[in-house]
Amino acid sequence: MSTASTVRVLHVLDSLAPGGLENGVVNVAQRLNGQGFDIHSACLRFRGDFAERMPEPNKVVVMGKVAGFSLKAVLALRRHIRQTQADVIHSHNLGTLIYAALATLGGRTHPIVHGEHGQVQKQDLTPKRLAQRRWLFKVCKSVHVVSSSVRDNLQELGLDPKKKIVVTPNGVDSQRFSPAPDLAAAKQDLGLPGDSIVIGIVGRLVALKRHEMLFAAFEKLAPQWPNLRLLVVGDGGADRDRLIAAMQSHPYATCILWAGHQNDLPKYYRAMDLLAAPSEIEGLSNAVLEAMACAVPVLAHSACGNAEVIEDGLTGFLSDINNADTLATCIEITLRNPDLLTRCGAGARETVLSRYSMEAMADCYRRLYREAAQP
Repeated sequence: MSTASTVRVLHVLDSLAPGGLENGVVNVAQRLNGQGFDIHSACLRFRGDFAERMPEPNKVVVMGKVAGFSLKAVLALRRHIRQTQADVIHSHNLGTLIYAALATLGGRTHPIVHGEHGQVQKQDLTPKRLAQRRWLFKVCKSVHVVSSSVRDNLQELGLDPKKKIVVTPNGVDSQRFSPAPDLAAAKQDLGLPGDSIVIGIVGRLVALKRHEMLFAAFEKLAPQWPNLRLLVVGDGGADRDRLIAAMQSHPYATCILWAGHQNDLPKYYRAMDLLAAPSEIEGLSNAVLEAMACAVPVLAHSACGNAEVIEDGLTGFLSDINNADTLATCIEITLRNPDLLTRCGAGARETVLSRYSMEAMADCYRRLYREAAQP
């Protein structure tokens, strides 16, 4: 161990580009660094904007990975592990676990704590990918997930035969993410009409977030709701260009505000009447918790980890959202009952305050790291 009381942790990530996983890493690092832990990060491909939010940005290093498998990046990571004298390697999702396992000779030179941040995606359900996870999980000191639904998904796939996967729920800063003192003023601050009804979506521009389904639902609702506005917050991702083009060519493009990536997220949540989270695969969404902390009710797909957070009709809304018609119907039901929206928003914030604090999340990682660092 680095000192008698300090554990040096090296996160291995694809990058620190804005995203839910990366936001969680930043939040934990901010709370643990200097409090018995020394936090470093190795980004395989590139640095990313969130690197500047890390408590010590100079401890974020890029490994130089190129497209496909990169032996150069494995060797660079191995050298960096030695240079930092890391006590614990913390990988995130399968891609980085492959590099962490190779750089540590299968976890023999340094213990690996591994995080799975969502359910296994369709492209990872091949025999090869499942076999990789099955073997690599065995070389980890511990594997953690952000929700029980992710753990259940891994167990159903036979990836946790000894039932040792630990659930470490995300947390949210409820002081930073707090309700709007004046909802109309919050909307006007973004250039939206104060009397508009604002549906929001927050996240990377990737297919699994199902932006296009929301765009189609919005097209169905807009004619009957002239005050309805769609607020899209987020940038980056494999489908960025296509989704931006879809917004620009939308029949109600003048009613859609694309805000891109934003560092001041509370400002945008506070302008929303409802957050839409129709993702088909989700662990425990940071955006959902952040919106709930701002007393914004969430409409989410019930098959995801968000169902563990939301009580339908009490702290938000859950439904099997499989197409634009269903999504439009669910949204309209909520919009027709503004009092219910207000009650669910208040209940949502109480849920975050009681169950999803930042300190509770930090405690989970304190235990994981200290246990992993033990000889």
